[in-house]
Order: sequence, then C-alpha cells, then structure tokens
Amino acid sequence: MNDSNLQLILFRHAKSDWASGAADDFHRPLAAKGKKAAKQMGKLLATMGQTPDFILTSSALRTHETQRLASVSGHWGAPIGVTDDLYETSPAAVLKIIRQMPDQYRRVMFVGHEPCWSQLTSLLIGGGQVRFPTAAMVRIDFDLKHWSQITQGSGELNWFLPPKHLKNCC
Repeated sequence: MNDSNLQLILFRHAKSDWASGAADDFHRPLAAKGKKAAKQMGKLLATMGQTPDFILTSSALRTHETQRLASVSGHWGAPIGVTDDLYETSPAAVLKIIRQMPDQYRRVMFVGHEPCWSQLTSLLIGGGQVRFPTAAMVRIDFDLKHWSQITQGSGELNWFLPPKHLKNCC
C-alpha cells in the first residue's frame, strides 16, 4: 500500500438472531449462521493481507460480536474502539467520524449497520447503489494523505466481499 493512500473498510454486522428474545434491537445477538460468517470474513481478510490498522465498531451487541469473532479468527491484532455514534446514524455523521481518524492509521475498519453502510459507500464513491448483505465488506480507497481531506466522491471502490461467495472458503 502506498503510504499516501488511505483505505476504509466498511463491515456490516453478521446475521443476527431475531428469535433470541433480546429486549431490544441494540441487544440482539448474532445467529449461529452469523457467527460462522463473521469468522470466515475475518480469516479471509487475513488471507488477503487486508487486515485493518484500527477498528471502530458500533456499540450494538451484534456489531461488537461480529468484530470480535472476525478479529480473533483472522488474528488481526488491531486496536479497537467502540462507539454509540455508529448505531442508528447517518452517512454525514459517519463522514465526520472518518475525518477525525488519526493519520497514523492508513487502513481503518468501521463495523456497523444498514442502511447507513450502503448510503455511505455511495456518498464516498460519488454515486451508484450498493446492497450490503449481512457480514459483507467493502474497501474504499482514497488518494489522500489525511483522513480530514475525505469528501463526497473522493473515494474509489476497490473491492466488495459478500459472504455468500465464501461457502468453501476459510
């Protein structure tokens, strides 16, 4: 990776368990299928040599579980931040968070929710429609030196990884 490039990986939480009896949306855990997908995605990212330098995850239970399972399975070892600001948020609010990332981190991962991830991806790459199934990841590259320079349309879609293509992987 060129030192002047920034890479943002958006990771949608894995499939949650609607029948869990959780008191509310925030506390809904992952389903067994979701746990498996999170682990597979973690291993795949490590195999690709694409592990993040820093991870920021929504504080909702299912996103935190997704991040933990992926990180452990892929042996990522990146520092992790947890925030309420990625739960029930907007692309504009997340863009403000992105712009505040320390420049020492060149590949940052945010673990969060729909519909924000689809909308944010479209905003950052300047249009188009992206459908984000559970446990999917997208990497957006920026030919910029500072996170604070990121604006609407300044990113380029590098790859999109939906978990359904990983049935025999990892």
